[in-house]
This record gives sequence, structure tokens and C-alpha cells, in this order.
Amino acid sequence: MLLYHGSRTGGIEILEPRLADHERPYIYFSTIEVVAAFYLCNAVERPYYWFPYGFSKSGVPVYDELYPNALEEVSRGVKGYIYTAETPEENLLPFKNIPCARLGTKPEKVLECIEVPDAYDLFMNYIKEGRLIVGKFEEKSEKELNWYYNKIFEYITEKEMIKTPDCSYAKFVREKFPFVWEKYEGKY
Repeated sequence: MLLYHGSRTGGIEILEPRLADHERPYIYFSTIEVVAAFYLCNAVERPYYWFPYGFSKSGVPVYDELYPNALEEVSRGVKGYIYTAETPEENLLPFKNIPCARLGTKPEKVLECIEVPDAYDLFMNYIKEGRLIVGKFEEKSEKELNWYYNKIFEYITEKEMIKTPDCSYAKFVREKFPFVWEKYEGKY
């Protein structure tokens, strides 16, 4: 199975499992190149992630902007690399809730590396090719936005960010979604 891995680190010849926000180290792969490219553009620092995306009914990735010009803000000027590797499906674990995601548990040899000088330009090309849709903030319904806001609220509650208000994710939520943070603080 051909897999993609997005990284800001260049020169990788062997992809190694790394510890992120799960209990054990993994290599995070996608069966879709566009989805791997999302992982070049994290609006928050590790171990947290900010990639609000889903899929259209036809399976095309959709990046959901939850504030105006979000995709451009997180990706303009970001340099990175998209690596490819090939491994049998039985050597991978599925990733819950993301059908195209796979978790690698063993080192994988890189087959190819695509250098990305500017992730925003890459995303604009994906859009022209019909491989990416941007769900613009201005076009979102209140119901759609509230669904995401509730997910953010659930996540910061689950991670008990009241105890770590200076972590990158908590700071991001306070800056971009202050009403979600205020609701969260109101619980305490």
C-alpha cells in the first residue's frame, strides 16, 4: 500500500515511529497525499494538533475554516516535505475516525520525497486539480460552526487544559475562539 507522510523535517531516509499525543510511538500515514500535506501546517505546537478537516460525499478532503482565511494563515510560507513509503496493510493499524489514516509501528524506508516550498501554494494547486475543497468560514452555517466549537470544548475538557492554560492549544483556543474558552472556564 502506498502511503504519504507530511513533515517539516527534510532529508529523512527512514521514517521512524515517534511519540505524539498517543501512548506509544507511531508513524502517521495517510493514503491520500492532500491529507498528509495538512500535517505540514499545524497551528499549534506538538504534542497538539490543529487540522479541521473532513471529506465530501465523494471522498475529497475538505479543510474547514473555522475563522476567516484560516487555511492561508496556517499554511502561507510553510516549507515541508511529503514522503512516500510502501508497506502491506497488515503491517498498519487503522486510525479511529479518519478512514485514510494509518499508523505505522515499525521503521519504513522512504521511497520518494516531494519538497514543498510553500504549503499554501500546494493547497491552491490541489484545489485547481479538484483534490481539495476549502469549506470557507463565511459559508458555514451556525450549526456547522457550533459542531466544531463543541468538539473544541470537549477536547480541552478531556485534556484538562485548565491545568495547562499556557500550552499552545489552550493559547490558540483563547485567541481564535475566546467564547469556547470562557465557557470552559465557567465550568470551574
